[in-house]
Amino acid sequence: MQGYVRAGSSQPAWLFPLIILVVLILSVLPLARLAVAGIAALAHGGVSAVLADPALWSATYYTIVTAILGTLISLVIGCAFAFLLTLTDIRGKGLLSFLFVLPMMIPPQVTALAWVQMSGPSSPLLKALHIAPSLGSPQPLYSVGGIALLYGVQHAPLVYLALRSGLMALPRDGVEAARLSGASSFRVFRNIILPLSLPGVIAGAAISFVSCTGNFGIPAILGIPASIYTLPTLIFSKFSAFTSRTFGEVALLSAIIAIIAVAGLAVQDRALRGRDYRVLGLSGATATFDLGGWKYLFAPLIWVILFFMLAAPFFALLAGALVPAYGVPLTFKTISFNAFHEVLFRQAVTRTAFVNSLSLAAGTAMCLLLVTVLSAYALTRRRDAVSRAVSGLIEIPYSLPGIVIAVCFILVFAAPLPVLNVTFYGTIWIILIAYLSSFFAVSLKPVVSAFHQLDPALEEAARLSGAGFFRRLRDIIVPLIAPAAGASVILVFLIACNELTISALLWSAGTQTLGVAIYNLDDSGSSDLASALSVLIVVMVIVMMLLLELLARRLPKGVVPWRS
Repeated sequence: MQGYVRAGSSQPAWLFPLIILVVLILSVLPLARLAVAGIAALAHGGVSAVLADPALWSATYYTIVTAILGTLISLVIGCAFAFLLTLTDIRGKGLLSFLFVLPMMIPPQVTALAWVQMSGPSSPLLKALHIAPSLGSPQPLYSVGGIALLYGVQHAPLVYLALRSGLMALPRDGVEAARLSGASSFRVFRNIILPLSLPGVIAGAAISFVSCTGNFGIPAILGIPASIYTLPTLIFSKFSAFTSRTFGEVALLSAIIAIIAVAGLAVQDRALRGRDYRVLGLSGATATFDLGGWKYLFAPLIWVILFFMLAAPFFALLAGALVPAYGVPLTFKTISFNAFHEVLFRQAVTRTAFVNSLSLAAGTAMCLLLVTVLSAYALTRRRDAVSRAVSGLIEIPYSLPGIVIAVCFILVFAAPLPVLNVTFYGTIWIILIAYLSSFFAVSLKPVVSAFHQLDPALEEAARLSGAGFFRRLRDIIVPLIAPAAGASVILVFLIACNELTISALLWSAGTQTLGVAIYNLDDSGSSDLASALSVLIVVMVIVMMLLLELLARRLPKGVVPWRS
């Protein structure tokens, strides 16, 4: 056993170096390659051509403006739902929380397509209800305001989750003391709840801003038809018109996106610097406010908001899939299931997209499960600076916009691998590797939470009895963390199956994913097929979320985001 397991430790000597190697390949190498490409472009004077391009400044302007407006909208919606569903006695909190988080799980291009089908003069649903605007009226969503609105809807759950975690830890005894002193509910909220919830609000705003900055699906569907380009869609257009200078230009554009995202996080850090938000006392979300008669206003209002965020767009999407062409009103005479039959049984592209997305999602989830179990074991058994650095490196790819990660891996695999002379670029393998990098942190979090709840005494007893590492892993560790591992697989599968931003740049003929297929169908004018495919994806998302809900009682706290 000496040499295999380090003395005084249950961790094999080879394990942590293996984790470091994986992190170097998935995180450090692609980011370093992007930095090298950017420096090379600077050295060869390519930066002057990029900076002189008016399209850059226009795209930067639209990126910042839509991200700021989208963040403000997500703050209003997310904070309102967080306060009402966490601190009040409103009924049906579990169902409401589940429904409110759902837009975050739906691909952004599906959200954009659903809202386009719900509004404008050609909406099949509005025409069926005889409330469609007159023909020739502009589509209101093809604008900066439309992009910002859908940013807000898509990312409001991020604000909700960030704020909710802080509200769950509020000092219950402090709130009760204020009430016993005669303070009204409004004064308790204003003087105690609101100041202590500020870190969650700021964190939610930062996460929302970064997500808006890197969003591709929404500005691609809504912005490109109106010639409104953000930096992600500008990068996409650069690759569509490929030249010898494309790699250098795209590296610089990706660096600008990363700088904007980092600037947003720096503003968050600056806003919290010098403030002490530590709380003492019993924590918990039992500091419930009695809404009294106000519940008859807030409860219907919440359901109305959810209706327009979820139900109305979905029904519009379904209506768009059931008519023979976009703009035809939905009636008993025009209703047809031909679009569903087409995408499921006739269209080779959509069948390929289904196979690719399901295979990539399953492959990503299973590969990451193996890596994250070993990584979580190694990282939770160490308490040094190196393990903290490795954890930080795992988080970086997920925190960066997907378009930046895609560019990183294009630069890494654009040429055949040295020595091996193997080409990954243009194959499905480059998408898989990029997914592994981007979703590593998503897979790791539930498993780390489970390891933190394990009592190490069981494993230590087995080790002292002579059980080897793999025997302990098989008989003790894996059975105990199995629920969290299952949640990790479902979460990664759900996110990877609906991903667009990364695969939009990495796909080639035969490697289309569902996100790419929806965008291409809509872009080519086959909105009925795009709507039908989107409906199927929404149903799949709901089924996967319901599976997580069934597992929720056996999972560590915080693994299922919409659960307490």
